[in-house]
Amino acid sequence: MAADRRGRRRCSRHACERVIAGHPIGRPGCDFDPQYASVRKKMTMATAKSPVFKLNNGIEMPVLGLGVFNSAPETTVAAVGSAIANGYRLIDTAAAYKNERQVGEGIHASGIPREEVFVTTKLWMSDIGYDQTLHAFDRSLRKLGLDSLDLYLIHWPVPSAFDRTVNSYKAMMKLLAEGRVRAIGVSNFSPGYLDDLIEQTGHVPAVNQVELHPFLNQPELRKANDELGIITQAWSPIGGVNRYGQKAKASNEVNDPLSNPTVARLAERYGKTPAQIILRWQIELGNSPIPKSVRPERIAENIDVFDFALTSEDVEAINALDVGARGGWDPKQVDLQTFGTIVED
Repeated sequence: MAADRRGRRRCSRHACERVIAGHPIGRPGCDFDPQYASVRKKMTMATAKSPVFKLNNGIEMPVLGLGVFNSAPETTVAAVGSAIANGYRLIDTAAAYKNERQVGEGIHASGIPREEVFVTTKLWMSDIGYDQTLHAFDRSLRKLGLDSLDLYLIHWPVPSAFDRTVNSYKAMMKLLAEGRVRAIGVSNFSPGYLDDLIEQTGHVPAVNQVELHPFLNQPELRKANDELGIITQAWSPIGGVNRYGQKAKASNEVNDPLSNPTVARLAERYGKTPAQIILRWQIELGNSPIPKSVRPERIAENIDVFDFALTSEDVEAINALDVGARGGWDPKQVDLQTFGTIVED
């Protein structure tokens, strides 16, 4: 074993195979390979079906979770229940999704202890500012029916009001210090926004949740996150935003990673679905994917990705699909009027 420049232990044999908590990580997980520096964040003990990441403040977060963006309130309770029954222990929601109440109901109805479920929600743009953030946090807890939160994220940076974004993060630091939330982070932050936030607050976020799929691989952002010790979490990890996003609606063109020939070929080789291949690719890169679905069969399928590993060649084949194509909004172009969403008490 050899130490890298940060003093971390790394494998001296490129061909090594790591198995964490019984789950194969495969050769791309080898710390020796500089192409996969992001997987130096160690996955540790398994939680249900998913291994876990240790965040930069020492707490553990499941590697894979259920996202509930665009999940209607009337379907969210059942989706959360199905996810927990299938071994999910990370549920990701947001104030702007307007289904926090149903997420909480699904968790409570599952019957499993609260401490076994990692719950994330997000601060919406209409609530940026110090006092507004404290109020929004209390509102989210009330809707979720929880006494505390596992992860609280700023949903979007607001370039035109970045001082208020910074004040929101300072309020989140207060909540963290008080023990009301176990970790705090951001969503949709570019490396530049991260640097500015850290410089002005003195605190490094635990997670940066961003659009990331085979057509938008974001290698520079992933590298920046990794160097800071931030977990990269992928929303729309399978590329669904290319079907339902604003650009797809405007152009009526669908460019779907699930139907890509490279992904289809790998799915046939491994006896897995295209979605499972892409989710496994996310994991090989060291990302935390949060696929969304309300269909029980899809929910079960999406977490069934810990019984195989892609080769480094396969990972590179999917990496090669990156064309830098966003299906969602560019964070640099977002402002307080972009979405027109107001979160009500």
